[in-house]
Amino acid sequence: MNRNWKIGLIVYFTLCFTVLIPMQAMAYVDPSTTTFLIQAIVGVCVAVAAAVTVYWRRAKKKIATTLNIDENANKAVESDEIVFSKDSNNLNQGS
Repeated sequence: MNRNWKIGLIVYFTLCFTVLIPMQAMAYVDPSTTTFLIQAIVGVCVAVAAAVTVYWRRAKKKIATTLNIDENANKAVESDEIVFSKDSNNLNQGS
């Protein structure tokens, strides 16, 4: 199949679909439909943002392990010790 024949076929189908599809539509879009479309668009945006965040963190972690970078190197960590004193039992009795 030569190139000119392919281009002619594409032009033919484009013209056919242009003639078959009406240019004007007499339709009414009520507010509930608009609200639904807005919710759908926002939902897709949130889903895409969540997916990007998950894959960004995975890529960041993969790069950090590849380059031997420790994420927690300069972070302060609290100890898990719980200390009780004798006065801690009498805190609620004074009021």
